[in-house]
Amino acid sequence: MEWEPDQATSDLIRHLALQNSLQYSGEGQAGSVISRIMGNRADLRQFGKFIAPLVAKAVAKANAFAASDGLDAITEILEREAPELLERKVQTRREGLPELPNLNGKKPVLRFAPNPNGPLSFGHSRGLVINGQYAKDLDGELILRFDDTDTTVKPPMMEAYDSIPIQQEWLCGFPAHRIVIASERMEHYHEHAKKMLDGGFGYVCTCSAEAFKVHRVAMTECPCRDNSVDENLERWSKMNDPEEYQPGDAVLRVKTDMTLKNPALRDWPAARIQTNPHPRVGNRWRVWPLLDFQSAVEDYLQGVTHIIRGKDLMDSTRKQTLLYAHFGWEYPETIYWGRVKVHEFGAFSTSQMKRDIAEGKFSGWEDPRLPTLTALSRRGIQPEALRAFWVELGLTQKDIAVPLSTLYSHNTKAIDIKAPRLAFVRNAFPVVLSGEFPRNGTIQSHSDAEMPPRKYSVDEGVWIEEEDSRKPIRLKDLCDIDADGNVESIDRSDKRPVVHWVAGGTPSKLTIASGQDLETVEGILEDNTHPVGTILQLERIGYAIVEEDGLLMVHD
Repeated sequence: MEWEPDQATSDLIRHLALQNSLQYSGEGQAGSVISRIMGNRADLRQFGKFIAPLVAKAVAKANAFAASDGLDAITEILEREAPELLERKVQTRREGLPELPNLNGKKPVLRFAPNPNGPLSFGHSRGLVINGQYAKDLDGELILRFDDTDTTVKPPMMEAYDSIPIQQEWLCGFPAHRIVIASERMEHYHEHAKKMLDGGFGYVCTCSAEAFKVHRVAMTECPCRDNSVDENLERWSKMNDPEEYQPGDAVLRVKTDMTLKNPALRDWPAARIQTNPHPRVGNRWRVWPLLDFQSAVEDYLQGVTHIIRGKDLMDSTRKQTLLYAHFGWEYPETIYWGRVKVHEFGAFSTSQMKRDIAEGKFSGWEDPRLPTLTALSRRGIQPEALRAFWVELGLTQKDIAVPLSTLYSHNTKAIDIKAPRLAFVRNAFPVVLSGEFPRNGTIQSHSDAEMPPRKYSVDEGVWIEEEDSRKPIRLKDLCDIDADGNVESIDRSDKRPVVHWVAGGTPSKLTIASGQDLETVEGILEDNTHPVGTILQLERIGYAIVEEDGLLMVHD
């Protein structure tokens, strides 16, 4: 089928490309333009494979024009030729996250799609929080999808299929509305692969990776591109036959345009042969979809309306919009965020963490030095704190760096209201008290009067920290003493330092995670009956959570 755009369609493509370049400050995105065209011109959907390269060229030309003549020049053209595209709608900003665009009266369907090659981490939490918050606020749906079709580079970990839904519910505050496992839906990807071949917008390429790279760089078509439909179907059959093609012998490609400006978009690969057994489905399948193809097909099948993800995946959007155009589908509205760097977490990757755990560098996925959600939960970081942290940062595309103290600030708001006060004396130093003072009594556990007070009973003396010893001090809520432990006043008499203390108490330890180091501090913990999991405010130290064998520092 041959097709040429009429003048109205050519003008539409050009004007939308200019508008998009203006909107994105000279960095227009072909995918957004294609989506608008396909969404507003149903009559053009059947010509998607022709329109996609035209849009790509128009956007590239618009971006080049923006760079050479400036954004004001684009504005002048649109004012003259398509002023309606410059009309700005007044949008009311939601509290927290910005308004979700192009809902058109529908409830949004969003997805979070991790690779289950390990547990979720701090980096994953942004995607969960943002997509989950929109689904909750707008009465939409959140799909938890396991993109687990890579059996070679990032093979799935079976326990992750159970742990990730638990972590998702913990963080979002509700379970996912749907759980989709890609490896169990392979029939759909194979079906659409054959549709590509039947439709003539896909082909099986037997060029080596090195040979195809030459074509990609030179912007030339490889010989396989001219295969007939029958030849491609025969090659596809060989890809699925253990007696025929082997890994690396053939790959399924999406026909795009080998002259596209972005090399990554030129006839990009959709599926390949993998012979490593999959932990869920074994050796049932030989040909596995690559992520951009699998994700695109699944987003369509699941009715995803909005994709919210990092701007590092813009190329994925561009690839997928070209595929959608071939199928005549409307691509979901796509929103991006920039990179957020938290210095204290460094550069952890799931694969590296897995290796470090295997080598004994870390005790497991819950090791408090790791940025996994299980480790953060163990450390007393509350899900509402993580949600507040990411909502506050919003959806800016700017790359930013934030200190971990920002998260701790949100966490303090979440835990302080219910954290009883308790004393833990490090480097304990005994002080024998002489004089009159209340030997039995109670001390406030919290500013909340409803929280039961702490009881104390002083026999001969108390424990204080060694750095507080041998000088006049005030024992908090008890009395003023001199350097030798003599009681000078029950009421506070001057501005001497106020220190915490323990009467009796139990030997304990406080574990502190600092970067990739673990520090253990020995001390005396005030007698208490708080169960494991209770978050305490240790006086003059910070927040800590009760564990079976001591205390774990949450943050100061």
